[in-house]
Amino acid sequence: MKLPVSTEWVLHCATTLAQLEPGVTASAAQLAAYYDLPAPYLAKQLQGLVKAGVLAATTGPRGGFRLAKPASEITLLHVVEAVDGASSPYECQEIRQRGRGALPAEDCRNACVLAAKMAGAHEAWRRTLAAESLADVVAQLPPTAVGRTRSLMAATAAALRRTP
Repeated sequence: MKLPVSTEWVLHCATTLAQLEPGVTASAAQLAAYYDLPAPYLAKQLQGLVKAGVLAATTGPRGGFRLAKPASEITLLHVVEAVDGASSPYECQEIRQRGRGALPAEDCRNACVLAAKMAGAHEAWRRTLAAESLADVVAQLPPTAVGRTRSLMAATAAALRRTP
């Protein structure tokens, strides 16, 4: 399974927001500058997280994005599905019933074995992501990461305010 690069972006941005003091926001421009990402495209991805209830957005000079609920209540699956959807990446086309190797209809009454295995793998992947919250991820960061992130995000916000 290959996810779009934007999935990595939103996972990192959500993790960054989870490291900020409660109530502190970060703008899309701030997060884009922090990670050297294209701001308009990142803003669109962040809006997907707002629609899904992962992030909350505020407007105005101090506006931006923040987590919509505690980091312990937001799983990696919430973030991934907010931008990539919940559908399985594998869709069985029943090719076992086509071509020269087509199986007889009576041998295809049960679900395709390969489709069942792929569905099981997808469910295992979803369970793994659902078992990890943003708080779990932050807890596994190096001890200096949260302080460093807060400091650098504040400096990035200040630099953006000075830029005409």
